Amino acid sequence: MTKALIVVTNNSKFKKLYKATGIWLREVTHFNQVMQENGIDVDYASPEGGYVPIDPLSLAPEAMDQTDWQFYLDDPFRNTHLAQSLAPTDINPADYQVIYFAGGHGAMTDFPDNKDLASIASTIYNNTGIIAANCIGVSALLAIRSTDGKRFVNGRNLTSFTNDEEALNGLTKDVEFLPEDELKKAGAHFEKGEAFKSHVVVDDRLITGQNANSATDVGEAVIKALLK
Repeated sequence: MTKALIVVTNNSKFKKLYKATGIWLREVTHFNQVMQENGIDVDYASPEGGYVPIDPLSLAPEAMDQTDWQFYLDDPFRNTHLAQSLAPTDINPADYQVIYFAGGHGAMTDFPDNKDLASIASTIYNNTGIIAANCIGVSALLAIRSTDGKRFVNGRNLTSFTNDEEALNGLTKDVEFLPEDELKKAGAHFEKGEAFKSHVVVDDRLITGQNANSATDVGEAVIKALLK
């Protein structure tokens, strides 16, 4: 049976200011929905395991749709997946054919340097699995190294939350880094679409989305890749 590992942040606060953050709910729910519709089981993991915070802005009425509400009101989703996420030490990478790094500003703090998650992702990929990531979740790829020691993203086509989108958020000076800049520095071929519109880049078994509105399309691209 095909399984996907959804990786989410444990971080509930911006590092530079007193502002709540966490996962952006849509990035999790919409990807999960695509997996569910295609009969793929999912587990949730986080850098530390346990509780997963939700960015309160992603719970605003204008930010949520029917899929978001369906998951938010689901007790197993809230009380198991988000309250009791797996820690890296709980995970056997051989159990998964897909790993997906969900975004939200919380991921800026505990994704980019996480060697444990990078090792899990590398093992899944080297076992012919798929690495997918969305929005700020793409920053998790910065910690991954190829078998030759080079940055995994070096020479790869990808996207993430863009500098333009962060500027439109008014948070450019408040975030720890700009994912677009860091991915480019690491040698990635960065592609961007229109701000806050779905944009997905597929580079073999690496699938990345630009922003929260890309999560469904990232999921669909993963399904297409699994069927090859």
